[in-house]
Amino acid sequence: MIVFKSILNIAIDTLKKEKKTIEDLIPFIEGPFEEAVKAIYYTKGKLIITGIGKSAIIGKKIVATLNSTGTIATFLHSADAIHGDLGIIHPDDTVLCISKSGNSPEIQTLIPILNKFGNTLIGMTANPSSILAKNSQYLIYTPVSEEADKNNLAPTCSTIAQMAMGDAVAMCLAELNQFDRDKFAKFHPGGQLGKELLTRVKHLMIYHDVPKVYPSDNIEKAILEMTAKRLGATAVLNDNDDIIGIITDGDLRRMLMQPDFSLKKSVVEVMSQNPICITEDEMATQALKLMQEKSITQLIVLEKNQYKGMIHLHDLIKEGFLNQNKYDISDRR
Repeated sequence: MIVFKSILNIAIDTLKKEKKTIEDLIPFIEGPFEEAVKAIYYTKGKLIITGIGKSAIIGKKIVATLNSTGTIATFLHSADAIHGDLGIIHPDDTVLCISKSGNSPEIQTLIPILNKFGNTLIGMTANPSSILAKNSQYLIYTPVSEEADKNNLAPTCSTIAQMAMGDAVAMCLAELNQFDRDKFAKFHPGGQLGKELLTRVKHLMIYHDVPKVYPSDNIEKAILEMTAKRLGATAVLNDNDDIIGIITDGDLRRMLMQPDFSLKKSVVEVMSQNPICITEDEMATQALKLMQEKSITQLIVLEKNQYKGMIHLHDLIKEGFLNQNKYDISDRR
């Protein structure tokens, strides 16, 4: 009979063991680790990561992380390496071999070949006495006291250790390569991540007409302008087209509550002065941040200090920058 009552305890125990595994790595971030990172950084060719079994899967993930953060890397399966794929290794390449035991048959076969090639070999293993550890120029030690399963067999804590140490290597190299936000965006143009890194305010406000009124206009004109341009606000400009204020739906609602309400009032009597602005070249994520901080739903967009248009929270929601359910989109000016 299957008993489910211990499921949560098993899950919690698994996470605790994996957490401890990562914490146990920290004392081994020392000289040998630093030398291994430097060896990769100064590699004239590419970094080749190899492994077998679950270590191979982790190796592929590390390769993906490295390539996306500025370090050229490729994966070579250890079994494929000894069956014809060694041609991918060039003299200037560095090889990182991942293996928990450091003694698997494929690794034992591959190591002397790599040493004969003369490539720099970095070993990542939980066994400092292994063939891999003893034959590597640099060792990244990933100790594992136990796996997470009750039989201490399933690769869990050991693969967590490998992946965490791979991330540590990748982040060190990213810093050494001065891998900044612009470079990250270059390598991540697709999906929501690419959109957030590349989209600027001007890319989202080009679809709108520009709502504007002048001090000589009355509230009725402002309402017509706001209705026609459908942005929930209009800028108020002086005769030189400089911005002197903004009128929002919130301003109009507050005006309706006044006993002296009249559509013939000047827009100057209703507008809010010193409106919050953003330049068209700012990132769209910065526009969202401003809206959230100020509890507003639109921003005036400037180009060289001149009024260019507006960007609305709905523009950001439509492009996937924000889940509408997580933000109160009512105008709270």
